[in-house]
Amino acid sequence: MSRLIGVGVGPGDPELVTVRGVRALREADVVVVPVMDTLERGRAEATVLHYVGEEKVVRIVFALNERTDRARREAAWDAAGERVAELLRSHGTVAFATIGDPNVYSTFTYLAQTIGEVVPGTAVETVPGITAMQDLAARSGAVLTEGTEPLTLVPVTAGAAVLKDALEGPGTVVAYKFGRLAAQVATALRETGRTEGAVWGSALGLPEESIRSAAELGEGPLPYLSTLIAPAPRDGGRGGKL
Repeated sequence: MSRLIGVGVGPGDPELVTVRGVRALREADVVVVPVMDTLERGRAEATVLHYVGEEKVVRIVFALNERTDRARREAAWDAAGERVAELLRSHGTVAFATIGDPNVYSTFTYLAQTIGEVVPGTAVETVPGITAMQDLAARSGAVLTEGTEPLTLVPVTAGAAVLKDALEGPGTVVAYKFGRLAAQVATALRETGRTEGAVWGSALGLPEESIRSAAELGEGPLPYLSTLIAPAPRDGGRGGKL
């Protein structure tokens, strides 16, 4: 039976790949990494190459930056799915490396659905990975949740209005992929009184890493894969939310 394994390789720091993730990458016959149509080495591939040789890695285009032309995007997904299907037919186990976690806003979700239709009977598994919000919290000292606080994760590709709605709630809000709308994010934080204590980061664990206070958000765009943490308002002292 063929196996397709989605492996979360974390936000960029190769030391944050789990032991199970490393084992899955090394035991797979082929490791697929998603790339944009530029075919440039992506973050997932850079991390994978710390653990397996280049000869084992296969780049597959997923049109990761295509958000306006749905037909083109879906055609790229179909082509990528067929390429992975070919690999599954000729190899026993194919690992798909994805930044973060394969079950959190990952291209692996779409691939798994396609493979289920094209290569029925394929066993699909996932290996969890450390997410950018966990890494940013650790590197910045931000506490994600306390006591009964809710945690809301928002992809700002859905629009800054969705983020603002979340910020008006009581819990911690994490924003993903907000780099292109940084100015609107800064406005949403200011209008909801959530700027203080909020932090943002990009390229976590890499030489170009940047971690700053949200108060420093400017008008210009930031790297696409930027992450924001706006901690819940806390004024009840230790254990105040229990």
